[in-house]
Amino acid sequence: MKKCLVVFGCLVAASLGIDNKKSTRPNIVVIVADDMGFNDVSFHGSNEIPTPNIDALAYNGVILNSHYTQALCTPSRASFLTGKYPIHLGMQHLVILEPEPWGVPLNETLLPEHLKRNGYITRAIGKWHLGFFKKEYTPTFRGFDSHYGYWQGFHDYYDHTIHATYTSEYGYDFRRNMTVDWDAKGKYSTTLFTEEAVKVIHEHNTEHPMFMYLAHLAPHAGNDWDPLQAPDEEIAKFAHIQDPERRIYAAMVSLLDKSVGAVVTALREKRMLDNSIIIFMSDNGAASNGIHANHGSNFPFRGMKASVWEGAMRNIAAVWSPLIKNPRRVSNDLMHISDWLPTLLSAAGIDQNQLSPSLDGKDQWKSISESAESPRTEILHNIDDIFDIGALRQGDWKYLYGSISKGMKDLWYGSSGQDSSYIYDPKSVINSPAGTAISGLVTYQQIKEKNELKTNNFSINILNITDVMRLRNDAAIKCPESENQLKSNDCNPIKAPCLFNIQEDPCEKVNLASQKPSVLARLEEKFRRYKSSVRAPINVPRDPNADPAKYNGVWTNWQDAEVMTQKIRFRTLSQLTVGLISGGCVGILIIITILLTLTCKKSPKRSSSPIYEQAKQFSIEPKEDNVFEEREKQMRTCLKDEFREV
Repeated sequence: MKKCLVVFGCLVAASLGIDNKKSTRPNIVVIVADDMGFNDVSFHGSNEIPTPNIDALAYNGVILNSHYTQALCTPSRASFLTGKYPIHLGMQHLVILEPEPWGVPLNETLLPEHLKRNGYITRAIGKWHLGFFKKEYTPTFRGFDSHYGYWQGFHDYYDHTIHATYTSEYGYDFRRNMTVDWDAKGKYSTTLFTEEAVKVIHEHNTEHPMFMYLAHLAPHAGNDWDPLQAPDEEIAKFAHIQDPERRIYAAMVSLLDKSVGAVVTALREKRMLDNSIIIFMSDNGAASNGIHANHGSNFPFRGMKASVWEGAMRNIAAVWSPLIKNPRRVSNDLMHISDWLPTLLSAAGIDQNQLSPSLDGKDQWKSISESAESPRTEILHNIDDIFDIGALRQGDWKYLYGSISKGMKDLWYGSSGQDSSYIYDPKSVINSPAGTAISGLVTYQQIKEKNELKTNNFSINILNITDVMRLRNDAAIKCPESENQLKSNDCNPIKAPCLFNIQEDPCEKVNLASQKPSVLARLEEKFRRYKSSVRAPINVPRDPNADPAKYNGVWTNWQDAEVMTQKIRFRTLSQLTVGLISGGCVGILIIITILLTLTCKKSPKRSSSPIYEQAKQFSIEPKEDNVFEEREKQMRTCLKDEFREV
């Protein structure tokens, strides 16, 4: 009987992933969507685009409904990996444009570096966008053991090329570590990143904890001439969406959702899920219109990517882990993307004393895990003196001023997702790959409690339809009607700062600056204090040497000496073409040699020959000892220029 119990215990332990050789520190998986709108997940109440795997993760964990990022890609990612506001990095203005030589300052210690020092294997997959002009700025020199993906801010989903946003440079951008990966060409980015993530998990040595930063391209726009890209078979699943651009966007989001399911399933298969923390979030709001528009929805929030409104910065975020003591709830506590660095180190049991006191991030682990009071009471959204915009949240109040688009990004955009033809299916969440993997883990946890504690009153139960609908309702943002708004409550942030009570008016419709002068004055004073600590922007103008045309059509770390001096390989020339060019050059040199030999005979009658006149055209003196030498030098220069043009 005892032997049977031992065997049974071993089977349960194996199912739970218990292994004496496994690390006790939790695995950390951070999945980042790019430019995904608040209303583009179905757990926020939209029926338009089903996201069952993301929903399963959110409902089983904690939905972070007041999670703020920065308004743009580079500042958000910099803040996440450093634990600092962009104003303290000099990265508050715009993003790193394609040919610009700057990045996250090298004196900053990034999250993967902290984790690596404490025994973690660190993996980066997908987008970087934090600098690459020198190798020291690239992922494998900033704390990651490996990187598979691209260095720029976006690229074509299939051919992985990117055309510079405001200039003419164009080139290929896909790498495995520092090596260009040409094999990725023609394969869909979301699929490539998902397959790589699953492979990394399956091959991981569980004696060490793993940190995976899976930064997807989706659902960011692709190239300018074909911005929305997804396989036809996925697009066909969304025939109910009338807008064709929104339909393709939905397919892009759907494949992203499937990626989440594949990653959670792989963790379960590797017996790593029982000791993992998984975060899903968007880096900023959707670009509903304008440059790099992807037609995402930030409904019901005001504004979109790059602005100072909620639609740009209050974004999707959810965290799941069996280590969370109070799961299956919606948290409305303030949280900023800079908080993740100290929060994850705390969750991993890493001493916080090793962190710089200059961090802006707050340790939120107890708030997330135990519903403890959040240590954060305010968020500095941004101060950009170049665009003359800024915003600050303190408690329920938000102060903002300025506009980068003459008001075009300051409106309300995006689908509500509430069309009668859209139907939400809670069973699809429970039966999704992520849902079933978590349910399997919960089942074995219950078996363990049943045998060890002799009880059927389990600490956690499998997610059911009632849970799904309750949490979905709690996560939906509802805005009060303000049809009879006074003219004094209108907000024109270009003319004067505006003040909103975000708790009562999350859609930023009622400007209370004139009614609450004392609150406005308090926030303005706080804002002035932040201004005194602002670091000047470190943006650097375009470097013409960044042009991929100089490096075999590839975006590369162009300011490194080994790149600047390397010979260019002409992949575009066939061996036959090279042979014909070489043969032609040899033939020309032979003919010229013969002609020059004939003209070099001393004869006064030939002093004004055509060859002499030709030599004069090339500024060559008609001397026997230097005519051929000078002509050959000019021919070499000519050929060199021709090759450079090719």
